[in-house]
Amino acid sequence: MIYIDGSYGEGGGQVLRTSLSLATITGHPIRIGRIRAGRKKPGLAAQHLTAVRAAAAICEAKVQGDTLGSTDLEFIPGDSIQPGKYTFDVTEARQGGSAGAVTLVLQTILLPLAIAQGESQVTLRGGTHVAYSPAYTYIEQVYLPLLRQMGVQAEVRLRGWGWYPQGGGEVELRVSGRGGETQFLRGINLLEPGQLQQVRGIAVVTELPSHIPQRMASRAENVLHEADLKATVQPLRERGVAPGAGIFLTAEYENSLAGFGALGRVGLPADKVADMACQELLDFHHTGAPVDVHLGDQLLLPAALADSMSQYRVAEISTHLTTNSWVIQQFGLASITIDQVDRRVSVAPNTDR
Repeated sequence: MIYIDGSYGEGGGQVLRTSLSLATITGHPIRIGRIRAGRKKPGLAAQHLTAVRAAAAICEAKVQGDTLGSTDLEFIPGDSIQPGKYTFDVTEARQGGSAGAVTLVLQTILLPLAIAQGESQVTLRGGTHVAYSPAYTYIEQVYLPLLRQMGVQAEVRLRGWGWYPQGGGEVELRVSGRGGETQFLRGINLLEPGQLQQVRGIAVVTELPSHIPQRMASRAENVLHEADLKATVQPLRERGVAPGAGIFLTAEYENSLAGFGALGRVGLPADKVADMACQELLDFHHTGAPVDVHLGDQLLLPAALADSMSQYRVAEISTHLTTNSWVIQQFGLASITIDQVDRRVSVAPNTDR
């Protein structure tokens, strides 16, 4: 049984999610202690508990410690990953509901299902666009397109918008498994972004007046045009269970993709929301790196499972990146080197795994 210290490095839910993914894929039983010890409320929150239950469901694992607030978890995978039709609802994990991010649950089970032998359809309910987690739009526009380049066959569809604190969103994930082995995964090489082709985005609200997304979209286009970047932002007014607002921008380069966003809240002007997302994009663009800070740690897991070496250059070396690197290496799947000066990440999969 592999023991993982959940307080290591960044000390958040990523340690848990990567450990669950790798336990499911490799069949190694794990015990995770001090889960989310670095957070104000340590232990399993609703989205983490849902990720545990989702991982357990797809590999018929035996689990101990899968309760809200638990800081210690034992996870013993079954014999194989089971593709199929699943529904995982974050709101069921906590009395009174939750807007916990469904995208974090998605990232926990995606690679195991991509490796399984057969098709899977997964319905995920909860928060789709919430702070401190990848927005659904980022998954759709940045994360999955780059994983497709590595051989993952998966598509997502947004069935309903879910904002904090009500949640109530729904995402459908479809995955075509590749036969029970990881050899189909290809390494990725992203050292230079190439020329910026365009910036496209959406400014969206639910249950709010239509002038708000229009203001966000116009402001974003103006800010980016002033910076000599070609941008098209579409204003959208959608239906939802509660009011919510956000803007999400995707920068398309010759060789890579990067995503940025900002969420509205009471008292925050629409123009300010747009400014926040634009500034994040401009800061990234000026680094000259092909991989944004969030994608930097999210590429590690597929790269570690690939059939060849991966190299990519990140805008910033985050504690999420270094923490995820440490977790992956506890399973002995790959050797990961992070060059602090060049901001270059090199992932060499172990061929005898």
